[in-house]
Amino acid sequence: MKTKVPCLLLLLLAPAAFAEATLNIGSKRFTESYILGEILSQTASRANEAKVVHKQGLGNTGILIAALQSGSIDIYPEYSGTIWFELLKKNTAGDLAALNRELAPLGLAAAVPLGFDNTYALAMLDARAAQLGISSISDLARKPELKLGLSQEFLNRKDGWPPLKSAYVLSFDPLGLDHGLAYEALAKGKIDVMDIYSTDAKIARYGLRVLDDDKHFFPSYDVLLLYRLDVPGRFPKTWAALQKLEGRISETQMAAMNAEAELTGKSFATIAADFLSEGAGHKPAESAGRNFLTLLFAADFWHLTAEHLLLVFVSLGGAIVLGIPLGVCAAYVPAARQTILSAVGVIQTLPSLALLAFLISALGIIGVIPALIALFFYALLPIVRNAYAGLSDIQPSLKEAAQSLGLPLFARLRLIELPLASRAILAGIKTSAVINVGTATIAAFVGAGGYGERIVRGLALNDSATMLAGAIPAAALALMLQGGFELLDRWLIPAGLRERKG
Repeated sequence: MKTKVPCLLLLLLAPAAFAEATLNIGSKRFTESYILGEILSQTASRANEAKVVHKQGLGNTGILIAALQSGSIDIYPEYSGTIWFELLKKNTAGDLAALNRELAPLGLAAAVPLGFDNTYALAMLDARAAQLGISSISDLARKPELKLGLSQEFLNRKDGWPPLKSAYVLSFDPLGLDHGLAYEALAKGKIDVMDIYSTDAKIARYGLRVLDDDKHFFPSYDVLLLYRLDVPGRFPKTWAALQKLEGRISETQMAAMNAEAELTGKSFATIAADFLSEGAGHKPAESAGRNFLTLLFAADFWHLTAEHLLLVFVSLGGAIVLGIPLGVCAAYVPAARQTILSAVGVIQTLPSLALLAFLISALGIIGVIPALIALFFYALLPIVRNAYAGLSDIQPSLKEAAQSLGLPLFARLRLIELPLASRAILAGIKTSAVINVGTATIAAFVGAGGYGERIVRGLALNDSATMLAGAIPAAALALMLQGGFELLDRWLIPAGLRERKG
């Protein structure tokens, strides 16, 4: 017997011992980061040392840093200025050695400068700037009537708008805009000035004038790899392959790759593969010429559908399991009623991205788990309220008749009152399911997948077709669920009850 137990333990532990290690690579929610993430992923995969997962479009700097520190990702492309000012909260930047001394206590390190600097800048339409005689950021102070549209991250960065405003003594009240959408707003005259990255592909396309940073406010933003300290030791062959990327990408090449994604519709994976096989910028980008149906039912369609269904139904199932008992408690325990209904109502008012950010901070992880918890909370209100309303609306005479039979409370609930309230409860579940289909698209902002991945990618590219390729399946799924619940209502609830409650 004693010899069998260790053998059994060995058999149980064997799969874990021989499981393939996974290197998780992250990227932010803009074109350049998607492409660089793909270049890292494909380079790492070619080392044949580990399973490589690219968690793309995870959001802003804060989310990526939280993911890196929690171990949800191992490495991602970052900018030296961002590390100094956003992560380390420093007022000045130093060299790479100094940067690593600061990062070491956090269990992080930076290495492998890729070869280009992608700094922030402000830009205007060239014709508009020429008309107003504006060539530098200092010149903006003479035109307080101008409208600025700045990305949300830039508006709040330590190296962004607040100190820039102070350094140049500017008095504007900027509008917060998604970076991709700001180009369209600028072209249509909705705004006059926007923040850009120096390698943006659309600078030339939209005929922008990059304003001179005449006070040299913006630091260097050299692109390098930010990673967990244990990565080189865990994946030595992969790390050696990644080190060969040092200095390989010029600013011109990066701008050309961004243009291939944003102006021709080429996929991030294809652009990365072309760069790694031939190098970027050696041939002119050609238009990809996409058909919308091909885009809609692309290779990722069923994979994203499965992820979206998982998010919707797992969170909905949890909400049903907790929501119906809470609704019963609100109906039959007056002392708890206001607390329950107020709590689920307050949760519903919380902004979805704020709730996700809180959950990531609290749990220390990104991905499916925080997304499911957030969706579970949002699904509660309709179920709880409808269960409470359905039970409260039962005619007193019916309740009295049930009591006269001498049945205990739980038997009355199971056999009489819950069946009478079933239509209202099902309506609440239907409402939650339909809402969850739409809300589940936010899961893409934390790497949980679903149709939101296409919407986020489309926002990064300012590509309405890609956004629609994510929005249309989500809308179709919502309609299918609504229709399915209508059929369920007719099949499972007796006609007499429908007539009585109708």
